[in-house]
Amino acid sequence: MEFPLNLLEEILAILDTTLCLQGRSKTMDRASALLGAVPELDSMAVVAIIGAIEERFDIVFDDDEIDGQSFATVGSLVDTVSAKLA
Repeated sequence: MEFPLNLLEEILAILDTTLCLQGRSKTMDRASALLGAVPELDSMAVVAIIGAIEERFDIVFDDDEIDGQSFATVGSLVDTVSAKLA
């Protein structure tokens, strides 16, 4: 399934801002690992990212709709958001 590039760009911008990556997200793509690979991504950051995504896209995730797998890679996070928007 192909996803719009702008959704990927939006998610990368949210990651960059929320994690204070100072532009490092520009080197990321769908295959880029998140959990365990980005030191700034801890449990509090996950909560902040979910909040930023919910606010940006005017959606709400239930507790069972998002888990560690959602944050495995940039692509899995984009897929999770895309599924919620569908």
